This record gives sequence, C-alpha cells and structure tokens, in this order.
Amino acid sequence: MVLCCGRRAAVHGAGVKVGRTARFFNPSMWPADLARRFGAWHRHGDRVCLRVMIQTQFLTGQFLMAMPGIGDPRFDHAVIAMCAHDADGAIGIGIGAVVEGLSFHDLLDQFEIPRGTAPNAPVHAGGPVSTRRGFVIHSRDWAGQDTTDVAGRWALSGTLDVLRAIADGRGPGQWVVALGYAGWSAGQLEQELAGPGWLNVTGTTDMLFATEAPRRWSAGLASAGVDPRLLVADTGTA
Repeated sequence: MVLCCGRRAAVHGAGVKVGRTARFFNPSMWPADLARRFGAWHRHGDRVCLRVMIQTQFLTGQFLMAMPGIGDPRFDHAVIAMCAHDADGAIGIGIGAVVEGLSFHDLLDQFEIPRGTAPNAPVHAGGPVSTRRGFVIHSRDWAGQDTTDVAGRWALSGTLDVLRAIADGRGPGQWVVALGYAGWSAGQLEQELAGPGWLNVTGTTDMLFATEAPRRWSAGLASAGVDPRLLVADTGTA
C-alpha cells in the first residue's frame, strides 16, 4: 500500500527534506538490496519472515554514532541502529532526528488505520535512502509478516500489520517508527569506520525505547565513556 500526500516536512536538526509519503510493504515487495542484506526468507507457520545472518565481527545490533568530523551534513549528530551488517553491506535506521510536522497519528490517519489506543509519537528520519519507506524498530514481544530479529536485541518490521497491531493495542510493548534508512555497499562501512567519521557503541535498548531523539547522541557517546564536549570537528593533519 502506498500513502500519497503532496506535503513535505523537514528533518529536525539536520536540514534535510523528506517526503511525507510513506510506504509499508508486503514481504514480497521488499527491495532486493534489503532482502539480500537481511538474510534469506523463510516461512514460520502462516508468516513469511527473514532469517538474519549474524556474524560477531559485524555490527548488527549495535549503534553507530556520527563524529563531528564526519563531513556529511546528512549525518550531523546521527545515531543509527544497525539492523544488518555482513560481507554484502550494511543497513541501519536513524534514530537521532525526527521528521517535523509528521507524527505517528498522522501516519495512521493517512493509511486510514483507526488510532485506537495508540499513543502519539514522533516519526524518525531513518536515513537518506528511500525516505518514503517506513520501518518500525520494536521490542521482541511481537512478530508480524516480515519481522526480523536483530541480534536478539530488538526487532524490525516494515509492513502495515505492525501499525495496525500498535493501534489495536496488541502490538509490541516498545516501538520507534522511522522513514528511510542508511545503507552501505560491501566493504563501504568498514572503510568509513577506519576514518574519523563513526564510532560504534553497544549501548542498551534504552537508547531506543527510553531516550528521546535529541538525547540519543550524547547518551550513546556517554555509554562508551566519551564526553561530547571534548570532541572537535577538525582532526588536523600530520
């Protein structure tokens, strides 16, 4: 299903424009790049799910923190929940900035899903790729058509059934909704990690579910023992 709306909204704190049009896909409609990097499809009863390929040398289930020297304004103070990372590339969902003028209730209204008992919540700017594509990061107490377990730490869903379940009061106990994602081709993230632009931290799920977006960057750095006040953008030259 495709939500159509001509208005646009700004990403708070990042100066990026994203469309208000959001898409939550049926499993068969997931793009090949997402399906390949998340793993192979498998069937569990009447549900079609993805089997995640987890390798300990990769960053699935961790958080990427953008450093001041990243040099890309799209990722200024970015916090990215890494949902897949393997030899073929990486995919993460941004949780450090929200989309101004768009709320969870707005999404429900535009998909003609009754709000039910769902609390209103911000919609996060998930990344610069496919900014009309919707994702929900959530606790592992619920699973739907396409739900992916992310390293045993949280789950990721991208179909309308998760929105309906949340609105009906039968969905996951904790959740974060986002539009768009950040993606890296094979070896690209590893190259970027060798530079000054990113810091990966393990953090806790409180980063997702108990911390507001504007505080996640400093909270993530603090979890790694880094004082953000001591960070400078210019790394200098030898």
